[in-house]
Amino acid sequence: MSLKIGIPRSLLYYYYYPLWRVFFEELGAEVVLSSHSAKGILAEGLKNAVDEVCLPVKMFYGHVLDLSGKADMIFLPRIVSVHKREYICPKFLGLPDMIRCLKNLPPLIEVDINLYKNNKDFFSAVTNIGNIFTKNRLEIWQACLKALKVQKKYFKLMQMGLMPSEALAIIEGRVEDKALPEGDELLIVLIGHPYNIYDPYISMDIISRLRSMGAVVATAEHVSEKIIKSNAARLPKKLFWTLGSRMIGAAFHYLEQPDVSGMVHVAAFGCGPDSMTGEIIERYARRAGMPFLSLTLDEHTGEAGILTRLEAFLDMVRWRKAACGY
Repeated sequence: MSLKIGIPRSLLYYYYYPLWRVFFEELGAEVVLSSHSAKGILAEGLKNAVDEVCLPVKMFYGHVLDLSGKADMIFLPRIVSVHKREYICPKFLGLPDMIRCLKNLPPLIEVDINLYKNNKDFFSAVTNIGNIFTKNRLEIWQACLKALKVQKKYFKLMQMGLMPSEALAIIEGRVEDKALPEGDELLIVLIGHPYNIYDPYISMDIISRLRSMGAVVATAEHVSEKIIKSNAARLPKKLFWTLGSRMIGAAFHYLEQPDVSGMVHVAAFGCGPDSMTGEIIERYARRAGMPFLSLTLDEHTGEAGILTRLEAFLDMVRWRKAACGY
């Protein structure tokens, strides 16, 4: 009987789920996802998480608890760095330690992923995880190579303009193709961490709402890594937060595109890096004359308030477009 490996549908799930799923399945495991984010999931997270962490981390607690009784083991890597000379969010480093304090959880698959200096730790992490299922190094690396190939396709589909759920549907064969959504020539850029903008519950389903209002939505994941890095390098000093650097690089790119009508920045209350990167993006947007809306989310954010601000913002953008011709 195959092991059931639980993956929380939260945080970096929106970046790396295809990689994780294929790797585990190639090694004979069954991948089990937590339920979609909902009020009950967040309530469990709020009950068990420390007050100081941000909303996405509180939601992550709920997703981990949701896997209790569903999985034999829960995959919870300690992600330190995914790019050379860059770090991921500081709270990600302590996630395994915080989650380990929860009761009645199945065993955790904890490995350190730290590519700050080189890829040596990645090879070690892959081997350590694979050893849970087989001692055959060849099988482990064949599974890894296939997973990396699928992950590359996933990123490519998003760079074509698809959202993670749409790209995943193609990869999993649930749809053969996906036409890009059309709007009324109103292109709105949505900048934010993937776990803030792609989680429909946390973001109040902001992508679907913008689309229903007639806008085409673009995000950082629609921009190639090469373009993001070249634009982020325009800062006087290198930003060593990977996710913040991605947001700034994508924002700088979109600010130079003539077809962009407006920009919306989504941040979680209590996120230290966001308080700085959001300020940088807003300053450059104002300087470029780009209509800009900043939204800050926490567990108390009201859906009606977000919807009203989005409607008012799009009304202003359309008025500006009609009056000024751009």
